[in-house]
Amino acid sequence: MDAPLVSVLMAVYNAEAWLDVALQSLLGQSLQDIEIVAVDDASTDRSLELLQRVASRDSRLRVFSQTENRGQAVARNVALSHARGEYIGMVDADDWLSPDALERAVDVFRHHPQTDSVVFRLVLHHDEDGRDEDFAGCRDMDVATVLTGEEAFRLSLDWTLHGLYLVRRELHLHYPFDDSCRLYSDDNTTRLHYLHSREVRFCTGVYFYRQHPSSATSAITPRRFLYMQANLGMKRLLEQEAVPTAVLNQYEQHRWHNYLGLLWLYFAHRHQFTKDERNQILHQFRSVYGTFSRKSPFFLMFAAQWLRWRTKAWR
Repeated sequence: MDAPLVSVLMAVYNAEAWLDVALQSLLGQSLQDIEIVAVDDASTDRSLELLQRVASRDSRLRVFSQTENRGQAVARNVALSHARGEYIGMVDADDWLSPDALERAVDVFRHHPQTDSVVFRLVLHHDEDGRDEDFAGCRDMDVATVLTGEEAFRLSLDWTLHGLYLVRRELHLHYPFDDSCRLYSDDNTTRLHYLHSREVRFCTGVYFYRQHPSSATSAITPRRFLYMQANLGMKRLLEQEAVPTAVLNQYEQHRWHNYLGLLWLYFAHRHQFTKDERNQILHQFRSVYGTFSRKSPFFLMFAAQWLRWRTKAWR
């Protein structure tokens, strides 16, 4: 079979309620030369059955399945290993694209050979009231905006620049999804793609991002604190890449701010965790604390606060 122009990766886990919307938005794209590589991550609902039924009608959907639930990053890497497109992107199983999204992104690549990543316009869809709103971070950026890789990386640290885009195949294969942590660490891959892009541009194609108030990344559970481990993984990736000191220092400041934010989050919600969960979370704080340089200005700035916090009876 000839390789398609675009591969869309989709990790699927118990997404039966939304999956058909996502699939139809992809199969109905104005750009027909695409494939959807879907990996069912051991769903317990009928997601896999739905995928197989749609695939039987449209060969552009290729379906793979796992017998053990291993998380989005692992599932996306399985999909990436099967992807054949010149350009690669991902769509979550509960999200969807505007009908022209992929065509608009590919047009940017065709007209700008130095561009390695093309960012979609992001619209947040709120399930509770059906409201759509433009993502605030990129409001000042349009199709005329051109970012260097380092500029895009810096903007992605606080997600002023979101992580929904198409990227050239070679870059994605060189930097597959970081699966070192079950939650959050695949965000690190986006930042590496941006950092190593010659240019990052924007298109008018829309990615609709469904907002779930109870999602794993927003709910206050012990898994929320895995964010510290994901941030630490990003630091190690940047060190392996031998990035400029200024880039690493900026990331370390960002990591420290995240650490403090999670510390306050724990303090505010500690009573809803069991004793074992509190011990587990506090062990994470202690282990990650030791990875910050004592010489960094931002560390010294907040050291006194940390010492005060440590004296509190958090158990």
